Amino acid sequence: MKRTLFILALLSSTFASTQETYTELTEKALQMAASEDSTHTAAALGILEEAFGRYPDSINGTALYYASIFAAELKKTDLAFDYLTTLANMETDEEGYPGWSFVLDEYAQEDYENLLSDQRWNALEQRAQVDKKAYFEKLDELQKDFFSTVTVNLASITDAKELYQTLQKIQPYQPKHQRDYSISFEINDSTHTSYLVHLPENYDPNKQYASLIFLHGAVRYSSLEDYQVFQKVLGGWNRYYTKYAALHDVILVFPSANADYNWMTSDDGFFMVPEIIRQLKTTLNLDDNKVFISGHSNGATGSFSYAMKQPTQFAGFYGFNTQPKVVTGGTFIENILNRSYLNFSTDQDYYYPPNANDSFTKLMDSIHADYKEYRYNGFPHWFPEFDASEPAYQLLFSDLTSRERNPFPKNIVWELDDNNYGAIDWLTEITLDTLTQRADWHTTINFKIDKWLKFKDDESDSLIAVDVNKEAFDFSRKSGKIVAKYDNNVFRISTSCIGSFHVNISPEMVNLNKKVKVYINGKRRFNKRISYNREFMIKSFEKNKDRTQIWVNSIPLKL
Repeated sequence: MKRTLFILALLSSTFASTQETYTELTEKALQMAASEDSTHTAAALGILEEAFGRYPDSINGTALYYASIFAAELKKTDLAFDYLTTLANMETDEEGYPGWSFVLDEYAQEDYENLLSDQRWNALEQRAQVDKKAYFEKLDELQKDFFSTVTVNLASITDAKELYQTLQKIQPYQPKHQRDYSISFEINDSTHTSYLVHLPENYDPNKQYASLIFLHGAVRYSSLEDYQVFQKVLGGWNRYYTKYAALHDVILVFPSANADYNWMTSDDGFFMVPEIIRQLKTTLNLDDNKVFISGHSNGATGSFSYAMKQPTQFAGFYGFNTQPKVVTGGTFIENILNRSYLNFSTDQDYYYPPNANDSFTKLMDSIHADYKEYRYNGFPHWFPEFDASEPAYQLLFSDLTSRERNPFPKNIVWELDDNNYGAIDWLTEITLDTLTQRADWHTTINFKIDKWLKFKDDESDSLIAVDVNKEAFDFSRKSGKIVAKYDNNVFRISTSCIGSFHVNISPEMVNLNKKVKVYINGKRRFNKRISYNREFMIKSFEKNKDRTQIWVNSIPLKL
């Protein structure tokens, strides 16, 4: 079924009550349907029919959906088609699902197996296809509206310094005509997903806004969504993101991932979030220094992975019930020194145990990272479901509103084992040379985990601690590392197992009227003045759409 039945307990076998409301009756029916006993299905359908008869003005899509399924299962074909036809003719149900989706979605063949041979099913499908086409045509029009901007002709600006100043204050943004947009996102020629954008009330294109990207969990079991329903996304477990984003005028963004394309288990999908941000910067007035990522479970691990592998666009990182580990390669923990991470953990979490979180926090303290963990005792992995999680969101948004990215940090520490992630702020195009001798200061940081929590048995929600003997991080490939700093037009850089890299230059970092000196491993490798490079500026800006971290030139260096 498309919707999950949250079954609390079987109710009493006495169902008739003249005092029961529509909601009480429908909830009772759905709870009764927990049993696979067909007599319970019949009873549940009877309760829904009673609710429809008593309260005809209250009939909603959820109840119609289940009534049609129950009737189909019981082979009450005419009744099933009556309910399903009413449902399919709705523009949307109360949760925002379009009516046609109940006939065409991936669960329909299973839900309505007993109806498929009836000619009325073919008629419903044909009508649903027409409605679906119209629905996506409307989404396309809204997407065109969303990306509507004022054209700025950068090619016409021939003076490089003038171009730099123009990029700093470029303002092509237009008003938006609604708060919520489901945006189609192309992964490759044959695969698409979507992301939902939720704007602050009275969004003003002349004002810069902080933004927060939320990464969902359970990526291994999720499907790529062709469209997203804002009523569903903004409520439930995400309700406090919605609440506090509204209080602080923060733009929310919700991408959709699956097992093949995501932010944790697959590098094939790791590009999605940075590209979504680049797209948003073309049409929304985002504050470049206040772009943040958060997530829960697999999404929190994704947030942590961006901090480890691709943090340049972001000001800070958050996670609920995080497993702080890069799954697709090495976890180079000192990379966190370039940004910050705020973790909200619980003591009853099968995903990452409290003792491991304790060890990780000690490790973060030992390297003086900007890292903070808040532990909430008495809660399981699905902490955001509970109202008691609200204080965590207050802490998150308090941090978000006060934190800004430093686009030109004086110091950088960066380690990598994949050239695809060879960039951090003003160091870019870093390539590995792992055949060279590893420097003495290039050491591996790890720790042991000796306890893990697991469910006592398949039927129980209770957890027990089991003995394990595992490393916190895996290192399947050789890595390279750079430690770099600059001051007073001088860059001093130490490398280990690095073949080449570029030093990007901004007039916010150096005096362009003086020579720039670069020392690598104690030897001077560059000593020249740097000028504005118009072509480089345009190419760099088009790549990231960052109006703050603008590079005017780049120094290529090969070891």
